[in-house]
Amino acid sequence: MQAITRTIIRRYSTKAPDITKFPSPAIVNKTGVDLMHSPLYNKGTAYPYAERDRLNLRGLIPPRHLDIELQVERIMKRFHAEPNDMRRNSLLSSLQDRNETLFYKILIDNIKLMAPIIYTPTVGKTCMQFGQIYRRPRGMYFSVKDRGHMSSMVYNFPEEQIDVVVVTDGSRILGLGDLGVHGMAIPIGKLALYTAAGGIHPGRCLPVMIDSGTNNPQLLADPLYLGLQQKRITGDEYFALLDEFMHAITSRWPKVLIQFEDFETQNALPLLQKYRSNYLCFNDDIQGTGAVALAGVMSALRVQGKDPVKEIGNQRIVCVGGGSAGLGVIHGIMMGMRQAGVPEDKARKCFWVVDKDGLLGRMRENVSESQFQFLRMEDEYSDKLQLLDVIKRVQPTILLGLSGVGGIFTEEVLREVAKYVERPIVFPLSNPDIKSECTAQEALEYTDGRAIIATGSPFAPVTINGKTIYPCQGNNMFIFPGVGLGALLAGAPTITDGMFYSAAKTLASLLTPEELAEGKVYPDISNIRAVSKQIAVATIKCAFEERLATIDPPADLQQYVEDNMYVPKHVPLIYHPHHHSGHQ
Repeated sequence: MQAITRTIIRRYSTKAPDITKFPSPAIVNKTGVDLMHSPLYNKGTAYPYAERDRLNLRGLIPPRHLDIELQVERIMKRFHAEPNDMRRNSLLSSLQDRNETLFYKILIDNIKLMAPIIYTPTVGKTCMQFGQIYRRPRGMYFSVKDRGHMSSMVYNFPEEQIDVVVVTDGSRILGLGDLGVHGMAIPIGKLALYTAAGGIHPGRCLPVMIDSGTNNPQLLADPLYLGLQQKRITGDEYFALLDEFMHAITSRWPKVLIQFEDFETQNALPLLQKYRSNYLCFNDDIQGTGAVALAGVMSALRVQGKDPVKEIGNQRIVCVGGGSAGLGVIHGIMMGMRQAGVPEDKARKCFWVVDKDGLLGRMRENVSESQFQFLRMEDEYSDKLQLLDVIKRVQPTILLGLSGVGGIFTEEVLREVAKYVERPIVFPLSNPDIKSECTAQEALEYTDGRAIIATGSPFAPVTINGKTIYPCQGNNMFIFPGVGLGALLAGAPTITDGMFYSAAKTLASLLTPEELAEGKVYPDISNIRAVSKQIAVATIKCAFEERLATIDPPADLQQYVEDNMYVPKHVPLIYHPHHHSGHQ
């Protein structure tokens, strides 16, 4: 077992060496222009003079040596000079394509400022324009034209070690719908957060698009669309395509973590149920969102001065949105209820689910198996009862929004919710911001500043009754990087509900008394690395408790996780023509 421990540590060790003392070099198999075109090893103007000679770079870059701090200063000046977020996104994307060390240095040091630029809400606009702004390939694409070839295709990717794959089929991108292969910006953005927040080495991250077609008529008619212009395959043919992909990816990288992202509801849960017991995988829209919401609810109950364990089973929760995200949140909160000792039947009765047609009642037809268990059977809750009427009858303590319908939490809805609870919990979690059920300003204004809120997209501070409130974003970034890192470091073969519960409980525990007094339900995003570290620790502990860990218990678990988190620093480079580059 000790040998296994050493192997795991060596495999995932990504902490940069202390370059102020005796830095360990990275061996590369490129020199000159080829080296400068490698984003993982390009240093731009930061190559030392000795390295320029050693690597045939002299004369190919400007003569002055500018270290990484000066490079950061130059990029930040350009960043602040850009007129809008799409231009800032383009600047950062271009930097990532040519110098990943500098990109992640800037991203980690400015995560609160940068996260909304590289991911929600800006990533939604990036997906919408992906066909026009596409510059260079990143990741891999598997399509229906590749059936029978995927196991050989995976060897086209140049990296020998991949730790994390984020995969989508583009069928339900955020709240924007079917964007086909133009949804590739989602896996790219998620993996940037895996590195920035969770410390996964960027060279071990692989974004993947499954092109099973598109049902978007605009894309089918667009001559510049980058994907296959055919209707989506369905049923057994679709699931066979995913089977081949899963086999191909894990045949080359057996211990890889696979995160499913933005699959349409009818496929998301069946795929998760099919693969979760046999692969190291999870669905972030279902499990990640559920864990984040659970943590937020637990924190909100603490803000109310209540014990979350004692009170979570006494909540009346209206969830607007019956898709994979909405049901994922419900299952996440139910997981917290079960851990608190609430029986399954009682926990289910705490929820009222409203979809595009209204309340899910007993007369509803054509519901999924997952939705069926939340049908309200009581006469007073008739099928398709509209949201405002549901609120009047239920008098909810918690209102959740995962509908993707912007503005559905109207003034009348919010004022009605505020009638029944002193501090109503209102979570409009859809993103991007144009799809949010209400803005932070509206949630607070129409509840007279009493609502405890979390939003899916970031919103500006709100001043109500002379008090400035800083809305928290219920960002999955609080959960998935730490869970992924912890599962990898534990050598776990699967990811369990227990790991997500541990992550949610840990996240809720990280709020300070001062933050709770301010009505905050999540830690400040600027502390995301520390948050991810603690969630990784909790995930590893859970893996040991569930007997899924394949390593010996580290003597110092906190240090073990910290030592295995990538830190972006330039290290010396040495050329060896026959060496397949590793990652420092």
